[in-house]
Amino acid sequence: MATRGIQQLQKLRIRYCEHGGSSSAIRQYLQQSPSSNNNHLINFAKTHPQIQIIIKPRNGHHPYIQGEYISGNSKQICIKNCTQGRIKDVISMLVNTSGRKITRLGGKAVRGDCVSVQGVWTPMLELSGETSFDMKIVEG
Repeated sequence: MATRGIQQLQKLRIRYCEHGGSSSAIRQYLQQSPSSNNNHLINFAKTHPQIQIIIKPRNGHHPYIQGEYISGNSKQICIKNCTQGRIKDVISMLVNTSGRKITRLGGKAVRGDCVSVQGVWTPMLELSGETSFDMKIVEG
């Protein structure tokens, strides 16, 4: 995401295991031949030359993608057992975010003056079907 015309993502780190099963999709994603037209990482690097891409194996650990932003913040997303489509979505999500922490906007929650007619719901509420009034079933 660009803020005032400046791309916020500076570095994209891809860490994966060379042997682990949870890293199989990212290994396939990275091992696509450069001559093929469907090499997503090379196409991404060509379209985003201002982003530094760092790929390092990290054996014995689950894979993740980490984005480092101009503001100094970073976001790390685990891609354990993800598909290649999900990996593309994660990379595009990291590019399209500003890197800022999510903060709650000011203001209080809306509260009404009257009590709800339905009552207050609690997880202990029993809806076992027991009724305290007589019920007649009429077949017509």
